[in-house]
Amino acid sequence: MIRRGLDNVILRCRELCQQFMVDMYAKIESERLRYLRYNQQKLRAEEYIHLRDAINNNADVAEIGNHVILPSSYVGSPRHMQEYIQDALTFVREYGRPCLFITFTCNPKWPEITSLLLPGQNAIHRHDITARVFRQS
Repeated sequence: MIRRGLDNVILRCRELCQQFMVDMYAKIESERLRYLRYNQQKLRAEEYIHLRDAINNNADVAEIGNHVILPSSYVGSPRHMQEYIQDALTFVREYGRPCLFITFTCNPKWPEITSLLLPGQNAIHRHDITARVFRQS
């Protein structure tokens, strides 16, 4: 967070700042996974169809194991990807097959990016700013 009038030492450390961000992201993701693992009852994991089908088909409960079922809200989980696939197929069904593949790139010299950099920094040192400006475009 950049606050006017206050200096943030972490943002001035360049590659060390990037390593700090990666470490904090890994820590947050591991905490999210730990929460999902130990709160399966609160998340109503027993309602998921695959587990129920395995039990209904007289599968040995000992062979099922202790699976942690990730909800579709967890980005990157199989259920999350399945939702994306279903959304894409819905668009194709409604509008037809796409005929264009459009990409969008972000120029690190855009004034929206360079105006937020601290003195002595390049856009490569602040990926957070570049990503934020890219999403706004």
